[in-house]
Amino acid sequence: MLDILWIIFVYFFLFAFLWPYVRQRMIQSERMNLIRKLELITGSRVITMIHRQERVSLFGIPIYRYIDIEDSEQVLRAIRTTPSDVPITMIIHTPGGLVLAAAQMPWP
Repeated sequence: MLDILWIIFVYFFLFAFLWPYVRQRMIQSERMNLIRKLELITGSRVITMIHRQERVSLFGIPIYRYIDIEDSEQVLRAIRTTPSDVPITMIIHTPGGLVLAAAQMPWP
């Protein structure tokens, strides 16, 4: 009986530890599908910077991310790799962060 309880505990612990990661991957997959649909509708390359404060947590502790220098570098890389004849649609959804990161982006 103790072995069965131990196995149940281990499975519960693994589920509780892995579920936030699985849920985040599901959200990212849904987001990518919507971005691809938007690209087909607009005929442009959609570049996003999305920092939603979803209820992703590890052991009940919420994990939040804000815009930083690495994010601006990823956006610049996406812009540079887009052919010059393809229009770009920028979507920025962020609760804030470092002003320097936003200032590095090439705003018209």
